[in-house]
Amino acid sequence: MDYSTMYGNTAWAEGIMAYAGIITVVGLAVYVFTSWALMSIANRTKTANAWLAWIPIGNLYLMTQIAKVPWWTMLAFFLGFIPVIGSLVLLGVVIWWWWKICEYCQKPGWWSLVIAFVPILNFVFLGIMAWEKK
Repeated sequence: MDYSTMYGNTAWAEGIMAYAGIITVVGLAVYVFTSWALMSIANRTKTANAWLAWIPIGNLYLMTQIAKVPWWTMLAFFLGFIPVIGSLVLLGVVIWWWWKICEYCQKPGWWSLVIAFVPILNFVFLGIMAWEKK
């Protein structure tokens, strides 16, 4: 059966499927890299349960443990549902966590701003914190 005559041109559908495939592969690569880096940072800082880096929500708990901040600061993620103000507060909390993590890795706290706001370079900074030779 010739679907092109039945449904019209299917090139757009093929394009969307290709785009979805690329997005999936890139998203998976980012997840693996960031989880691996967070696990390495946890091991480097001698934080227990480094394997939590691979579990969504568990990785947030691990970040609180590395940063040595109270676990309940994770509740700030519920503020993300509040338009504008909640998102800004959530962003502030995440930057605070990364600031403390950077300091525990003997890096300047301002690196947290790069991790939060500068694409591509944030992966470089994470990699340095995770795998730099001392």
